[in-house]
Amino acid sequence: MEPRTPPGRDGLGELIGLEYGETSPDEVRARLEVIDDIRQPVGLVHGGAFAAMAESMCSAATWLSVKDDGMAAMGQSNSATFIRPITDGHVNATARPRHRGRTTWVWDVEITDDDDRLCALVRMTVAVRPIG
Repeated sequence: MEPRTPPGRDGLGELIGLEYGETSPDEVRARLEVIDDIRQPVGLVHGGAFAAMAESMCSAATWLSVKDDGMAAMGQSNSATFIRPITDGHVNATARPRHRGRTTWVWDVEITDDDDRLCALVRMTVAVRPIG
């Protein structure tokens, strides 16, 4: 995956090293390289990194779709279920919209390791509000 600039400024995503891949209205892909800064003391990727990754991806993708209508997008709810740990390589995520409403969008994010094993599921709700 070639690293790409995130769509718009994403301070936390940039801080943790989020790299965007393919982005379309129906799917967003991104990854994080596993480095010590995102690991827990026991060596597992911190659950907050999974959550931050999902929120950054879904908020940015929603914003790309609503910005031309004068709307902003911001995380409203983030629920992660952890299935298996990731300790090295990359954290890979694919986000797909489940609902595109006037005031909320709902996304499902699958997080996998480099062996394509499912490691976490995140349900992300993004609020859509007028700018200003």
